[in-house]
Amino acid sequence: MEPASRHLVYVTRDVNSQLSAQFNARGWHVEVAASARDARRALRSDAAAGGLLDLSSRFDSQEIAALEPCLTMPNVGWVAATAPGQMQESVLRRLVRDYCYDYITMPYEAPRIVDSVGHAYGMVVLGTADEAGEQAPAARVGEGEMVGSCDAMRALFRAIRKVAMTDAPVFVSGESGTGKELTAVAIHERSARRDAPFVAINCGAIPPHLLQSELFGYERGAFTGASQRKIGRIEAADGGTLFLDEIGDLPLESQASLLRFLQEGRIERLGGQESVHVDVRVISATHVDMARAMEEGRFRADLYHRLCVLQIDEPPLRARGKDIELLARHMLERFRKDGARRLRGFSADAIAALHNYAWPGNVRELINRVRRAIVMSEGRHITARDLELADYVEIAPVSLAQAREAAERQAMELALLRHRGRLGDAAQELGISRVTLYRLLSAHGMRHVQTEPGEHRMTN
Repeated sequence: MEPASRHLVYVTRDVNSQLSAQFNARGWHVEVAASARDARRALRSDAAAGGLLDLSSRFDSQEIAALEPCLTMPNVGWVAATAPGQMQESVLRRLVRDYCYDYITMPYEAPRIVDSVGHAYGMVVLGTADEAGEQAPAARVGEGEMVGSCDAMRALFRAIRKVAMTDAPVFVSGESGTGKELTAVAIHERSARRDAPFVAINCGAIPPHLLQSELFGYERGAFTGASQRKIGRIEAADGGTLFLDEIGDLPLESQASLLRFLQEGRIERLGGQESVHVDVRVISATHVDMARAMEEGRFRADLYHRLCVLQIDEPPLRARGKDIELLARHMLERFRKDGARRLRGFSADAIAALHNYAWPGNVRELINRVRRAIVMSEGRHITARDLELADYVEIAPVSLAQAREAAERQAMELALLRHRGRLGDAAQELGISRVTLYRLLSAHGMRHVQTEPGEHRMTN
């Protein structure tokens, strides 16, 4: 249901009073912005808004470039109003294509443009509602939902459903970054213990001298500084699931205490005299080669066999085929708001690099590379260079438009470099006017700054 009053930012230098009246009559609060500065001021809120960009009022190229950051804001649904023939200009055509839900050419009827802006606003509201609804489960599972359709992931999903129906201990093995904790959460949420606590502890991240008290808790006065009783992680998970991550790094002295708990179902707090019954389902995980760890005496075989009643193997990312691209697109959608630009997806060379790279850090590394690329990308597509994987592109398919765009950008960069950023001289070498060069620089996201009177230099 739409709110009674909706916010419209009307960017124009020639206000159409009849159009403003139509918006007011439909329940819009209209705020007129005559410049990029006014538009930024009007759009400081994160609330959804409608945007009407009146290109027919003939903003100059510098003002258009200054307006572009406003157009990238994901909470605004933009519609452009254009004069006949304006869509022949490449800069304006790109602006409308990349940022606007619709455009209307003059002469236009006021009700038609009000309807179009209303539709754009509605699409923004729908997207905001979807994201709000997805935040809770995403936050609950940590780095992201489990995504995949390859055979290995389908087998994993089947195994999760099977083991969730029992209370037997589960051992999850796999390389670092494959999502072992996500698997543990998925098992818990599909089990009869789903309404009870899920408590995770990283056995390799806690100093050995603190691990006993973290696992089992302590009584008041058990040691210096123990001013009151503290419940341990095992007891905190009573009735639910205890996830022991990186169990292969558990010190030997703690292994004996954990084995005793698994055998008896009871714990003793440090400094305590009585045992406490605790009912938990134990899921453990590690990237360590457990067979070698037991051979070398670093892990007790009797504890391992207690923990590994049911075993699940996490597939590495490099073995997941098309899921790599699927995951990358999923992460792009999830973290799209981190970037200043509205990205359209991944370039052909980026897709090739995603499949050629071995992913030693698995899904965790993929998430980090995509998030970094979203912020650092300077184009409309994330490239292999943005992912810092340019060395992993073999022969990637490139469209004619992409090749033309890359050649055009390179020619301008070299000309500006040779002429130390002077636009006039660079334009003369390229055989185009200074105005055309400026428009092309804006289209490619290449800015220039004035360094001396009559001299300009280019920056990315």
